[in-house]
Amino acid sequence: MLRLQTWARALKRDVMTLWFALRHPDTPWYARLVAALVTAYALSPIDLIPDFIPVLGYLDDLIIVPAGVWLLLKIVPGHVLSDSRAQAERWFLQRREKPRSMAGLAIILAVWGLAGWIAYRLMAD
Repeated sequence: MLRLQTWARALKRDVMTLWFALRHPDTPWYARLVAALVTAYALSPIDLIPDFIPVLGYLDDLIIVPAGVWLLLKIVPGHVLSDSRAQAERWFLQRREKPRSMAGLAIILAVWGLAGWIAYRLMAD
């Protein structure tokens, strides 16, 4: 249980690190794009697969976010990561609330809307 809590805290710190890396002027455009998607999803007030759905509800959080964080930690320059980690640490020391991503909310709602439209079209034919 302690390992899981430690891992969850590290993931939370890494998401905030990427949030700051997204805003860093030395972050390459392709890393910004991936960071925008990962942080928007991770900080979205709703999930792609709601958590109340058994097993699948947590699978997206256990796969999508860590995979995105892992990829970004590989492609973001080292000095950007160290600057962003320091900012994330200061953020947590100030006990600020986790930011919310309205872009993430919009993306997830758009995905659900598209899935609903496709399902409707398939049933209507």
